[in-house]
Amino acid sequence: MKRSGAGRPVVVAEVVAVLLPVLVMLALGLWGLDRGGMWRDEAATFQVARRSVPQIWHLLHHVDAVHGLYYLFMHAVLASDPGEVALRLPSVCGAAAAAGLVAALGVCLCRPRVGLWAGLLYAVTPMAGHFAQEGRSYALVAAGAAGATLLLVRGVRSAGTGVWWGYGATVAVTCLLHEFAVLLLLAHATTLASARLPRRVWRRWGRAAGGVVLVLSPLVLVSHGQSGQVAWLTAPDWESVDRLLREFTGPTQPVFVPYLFLVVLGVLRSVPRGEVTLAAVAAPLMVLPPAVLITVSRFWPLYDERYVLYALAGAPLLAAAGTDRLARAVARPWERWTGARSPWTARTRTRLPVAALAGVLAVALALTVQFPLLCQDRAPGRRPDNLAAVSAAAGRELRPGDPVLFLPSLARRSALAYPKGFRGARDVALRASATASGTLYGEEEGPAELRRRLAGLDHVWLVAAPFALRPGWHPHTPTERVKLAVIGAEFTLREQYARRGITLRLYVRQPSAGDPRAALRPVWRRSGAGLVPA
Repeated sequence: MKRSGAGRPVVVAEVVAVLLPVLVMLALGLWGLDRGGMWRDEAATFQVARRSVPQIWHLLHHVDAVHGLYYLFMHAVLASDPGEVALRLPSVCGAAAAAGLVAALGVCLCRPRVGLWAGLLYAVTPMAGHFAQEGRSYALVAAGAAGATLLLVRGVRSAGTGVWWGYGATVAVTCLLHEFAVLLLLAHATTLASARLPRRVWRRWGRAAGGVVLVLSPLVLVSHGQSGQVAWLTAPDWESVDRLLREFTGPTQPVFVPYLFLVVLGVLRSVPRGEVTLAAVAAPLMVLPPAVLITVSRFWPLYDERYVLYALAGAPLLAAAGTDRLARAVARPWERWTGARSPWTARTRTRLPVAALAGVLAVALALTVQFPLLCQDRAPGRRPDNLAAVSAAAGRELRPGDPVLFLPSLARRSALAYPKGFRGARDVALRASATASGTLYGEEEGPAELRRRLAGLDHVWLVAAPFALRPGWHPHTPTERVKLAVIGAEFTLREQYARRGITLRLYVRQPSAGDPRAALRPVWRRSGAGLVPA
């Protein structure tokens, strides 16, 4: 029998248990990866990552410092192939790695079939599939958290300190990808406390955790000064908790109820002193990061489901352990009655028994039930907006020289992500481009200059976020207030094109009796060439 470098037997069962979830997650992640359009957060990644390194560094001083490491990584990824598939491919790989690492945790903490089931459950969970196809850092953070958790288990069982260096480095990089991953340390501390481990383990973990905090501190200080970026978040409620629980276990009722039962069954196990068990690892990982962030967000809103995606790994581990426990409990009476040994009670860790196929079939059934959700998630309409569709609409309607006004300035992201549709149009409010100003959406003129520019226009195309058109919206900046005031007082709505997440409107100037130029202004009409003077 072959042995690894650490002297541990390498068995076919363990390889299959880890490799199969990776392949399933890869297949689901690659399926429909090119949706034909980016949404706003992906567009931010796309346009920032294509800047030079000094330009990215300039941006991070003003905004999005929390995503700095990810932007630099994506800069290297998109250098050779700046396309939407390349944008999302790292997330697919991250999700596949996370599925494999979840399986490895199940193998390490229990047995191969538990690892196989846990990895497959992770792979077919719609939440994991959703973020596997997002051009953002969350799938990579989930992979880093799962890898760090596996290193924690190995560090506890190892007599040396080398594993702890790897653990500290992995947690640090994961937190630099997204700082809320630091709550992983709280989950790991709870795991060590529940196992009542000796002081030497605590000292090694403490040094690693201290190094992580030290590395992360500058990012925390900078990002705190940019906290206005998450001002749109609201305080979570019990509905938020229920939604997250369903995202972790399965949104559909036929999957949610049995899944939750198995999770509870997997938790209800005692933790022997000095031993790290699956429940001691998975339960804190699943519960503590979301619970802490939700509690804090009741007073200072910071919570969003994607920020705790990495906690998802705990749910399939507990469900797989619960399934194994239930199967073994059912198998024992069968053995007493028939006198035959059941494969469910096989104690060896080096075989993947035929009974494991029953669990695989159960996961396949869960995938079948949730397959319509996976199909829907691959449609562009499942994201908050589709900037490609906005650009396409602008390309059909706008003509060279047409004035365009973005309300608010962040609505400019459609032109930044897909400039082709806005080619030749005149951005009325723009003073400095996003790249030159070190911002995400560019720097706009002051209110006086904007009024002067709008005063000379007979018509203007407005690209607006839906919230900006609601009567109750009150912009915070003078420039945005001027946009609303001038459009409302001096222009009339002529046409509208609405897509989810964005609205394109044509406004024409109202005739004024006291304006001697009113008779000279053209009346606009629709023709095959677009909007032209009559």
